[in-house]
Amino acid sequence: MDRLRTYLKYALISTAFISFGFHANGQNQGDSLTLGKIISIVIQNHPSVSEALEAVKSAQAGIGLAKAGYYPVIDASAAYARIGPVQEITIPGNGTFNLFPPDTYSANLNYFQTVYDFGKTSKNIDLANEAKTINVQSLEQVKQKLAFTVTLVYYSVFYLQQAIEINKQELNTLKEHLDFVEKKLETGSATKYEVLSTKVKISNVESIGIDLQTNLKNQVTELNSLMAQKENKSFTVREELDVKLPVMTEDSLLSFAFEHRDEVKIAKEKTTLAELKYKNVDAQNNPTVNVQLSGGMKNGYFPNQSAVKANFSAGLGVKIPIFDGTRSKFNLSQAKSAVSISESETELAKISVAKEVIQNEENLNASLKKIEHSNLQLSQSQEAFLLAQRSFKAGVITNLDLLDAETAISESSLLLLKSRIEYVTNVYRLKASIGERLY
Repeated sequence: MDRLRTYLKYALISTAFISFGFHANGQNQGDSLTLGKIISIVIQNHPSVSEALEAVKSAQAGIGLAKAGYYPVIDASAAYARIGPVQEITIPGNGTFNLFPPDTYSANLNYFQTVYDFGKTSKNIDLANEAKTINVQSLEQVKQKLAFTVTLVYYSVFYLQQAIEINKQELNTLKEHLDFVEKKLETGSATKYEVLSTKVKISNVESIGIDLQTNLKNQVTELNSLMAQKENKSFTVREELDVKLPVMTEDSLLSFAFEHRDEVKIAKEKTTLAELKYKNVDAQNNPTVNVQLSGGMKNGYFPNQSAVKANFSAGLGVKIPIFDGTRSKFNLSQAKSAVSISESETELAKISVAKEVIQNEENLNASLKKIEHSNLQLSQSQEAFLLAQRSFKAGVITNLDLLDAETAISESSLLLLKSRIEYVTNVYRLKASIGERLY
């Protein structure tokens, strides 16, 4: 990162140049969108964010479902039955009696409660909470990826906007030169070759302009798509070339990335989830103590079987698993393997993140060097143009040579713009690679 500080002065020089050149083109900044505004619209409207939000809601419902294990199950039941033939019994001296009534009625309120399950429910709740944590982290990852994608497209649009302005300026210069050589041709002081050469240059620049316009429309369409716009709206984006570097050493960047990158966070949470699943599987063979109560009204009691009377039942039950056909053994083995796999995924995520951070830092170094070289090239092309003007006035070079020198300034300006935007996007790449939020 020390080399980045050394090169920053070139970034400031290029910022001053670009700001002067692009603000002078008369573009209305008030009608343009900022990067932050577009990111906000995308995060608010993009379907992938809505999908991730629903996953979080579903996980929250899962927590409530797990907690339901602490609550009783209460239900009401009612029944009617007509039975025939009805069996009878005769008691000498007392007559004949039905064993049960032909019409039976019953209505009951039933209550079932798990009194104690030795940690099964609590482990299910821990598991559900961890699932929600992963879904929340996945939501943040979706937002971060969208913000990064928007950033790259945003600066692509900005580059194309300014490249089109440079292209227009170059085209105007060429047309002025064409008028100049055509007048000289009429007086015999220029050749037809000079006219045709200028026209060829104009055609080339116009062709480049068409490509730039097409690419700009495509990139604007991409931004509209990210913002979930049903109509392909036209807009411009503002100049935002002043970005701050993360003030850290390489080791600090890696440490920060390991703590803040969504991929590493999710991998760690998956390891935690796998560990909780292991504990959950291990708890499945724990005993369960239940209580059951039921009360209501029913007929069929001797001696007046048609009379409806109150009734109840109460019970306490204990379930103790003894043998499950080795299912628990192999379920535990699978759960233990899942923990090891998750730990390996975490290490792989760290390796991938470290590679991204190092590569993006190197790319940032390279982009700052390009800015230095582009600034030097622009200065040299400006100096060469001044020399060409003097030489042209002295009759040493032709107007085509002068035109080439002037065109070189436009090309150098475009190269400096490209280098500056590459620097900015590399800063954002580095920020994204260490997990710094872009939204």
